[in-house]
Amino acid sequence: MPTYISPDLIINATLYTLLVFSATTWTLIFFKIWQFANNNRCNKRFEDVFWQLTDLQQIKTLAPDVAQGPQARLAHEGLSWLEAHEKSAGTMLKHYGDSTELLEQSMRVVVQEEQHHLESGLTVLASIGSTAPFVGLFGTVLGIMEAMHDITESGSTSLDVVAGPIGDALVATAIGIAVAVPAVLAYNFFLRRLKSQRIGLENFVTSFLSVAIAAKSGQV
Repeated sequence: MPTYISPDLIINATLYTLLVFSATTWTLIFFKIWQFANNNRCNKRFEDVFWQLTDLQQIKTLAPDVAQGPQARLAHEGLSWLEAHEKSAGTMLKHYGDSTELLEQSMRVVVQEEQHHLESGLTVLASIGSTAPFVGLFGTVLGIMEAMHDITESGSTSLDVVAGPIGDALVATAIGIAVAVPAVLAYNFFLRRLKSQRIGLENFVTSFLSVAIAAKSGQV
């Protein structure tokens, strides 16, 4: 190890890095819990009102607190596309083709955007979960090297002299594992919630398409 770099400085930097990892992990955990819970609440509130409507145009009249959330944005996108298609059909290339397939494609884009929004932060959790133990191990290795250097200089190899410094060095590995476990568990948990919400959005797209087709054919 270069003599101009203090081992204690590197070890402390490792521990501070793990502290930053831990703070980032718990910040993301609390934020994602709120985000998923808020989306579920908004979707349920909108869906309860949406299926009581008698016409798709009534989506525009919904109260602001109801017209929030991923499903509300999907419904507004679908309605906006239908209105644009009605005005521009046959005059713009984007409206050429089967209207149902084009509407579905437009709404699928919104689903992908919503999924991307929900995925934000999950990559960070996965990265912390996979790298934190190695960061802790790096600090442990440096700590053991420093302890061995001090033991060599003292000329004593008794258990009292060896156990203390090495035990202190192993703390970095323990901290790294303690940081990684919540990040991995949270990542897996939110990944399941993400899949569940995506399925809900896809089901809503299918239902909206059925309503739109029925409305176009004059059945509603």
